[in-house]
This record gives sequence, C-alpha cells and structure tokens, in this order.
Amino acid sequence: MGFEKREVLLIVGVIFLMVGMIPFVAPVYAMLVAAAVYLGMRLFVKKRKQQIQKDIGEGVCAVCGSKISQKQCPLCDKPEPEKGA
Repeated sequence: MGFEKREVLLIVGVIFLMVGMIPFVAPVYAMLVAAAVYLGMRLFVKKRKQQIQKDIGEGVCAVCGSKISQKQCPLCDKPEPEKGA
C-alpha cells in the first residue's frame, strides 16, 4: 500500500485531531469524527482533481494560457486571414 506524502500528512493530522478531542468527548466519538474528517477530505480532493482535469482537458497553451482543444490552441493556432490583392 503506497501512500503519497499528502496522504501521510492527512493521516497524521487526523490522528492529532483525534488525540486533541479525547479530553472533551469519548474516545469512540473522537475516532468517528476523525474518520469522518479523513473520508471527507479524501472525497473533496478526489472531486477537485476531477474538476481540474475536466477544466484543463488536453492541456494549457504555454504562450497564451488558454485551454487546448483538438490538439490546437484556439487563439495561437488560428489560420491567418489571406490578404486579397
């Protein structure tokens, strides 16, 4: 089971939250709240990643910063209008 650095930090933070709540509530409730916070954060991050992936799509143009669609930048890769004589 490989954890990323931010997952380890989240687990450590949730454990500190649980330990900090033990003097004020029963340990069972502290564990339930900590588990809810952990699952809530994981769900939030997952949804946010999906939203960012949907917004970015194929990527971002390095020149103007607009979203790339159909492997072309809509602003930079416009065909230049031909000048008539």
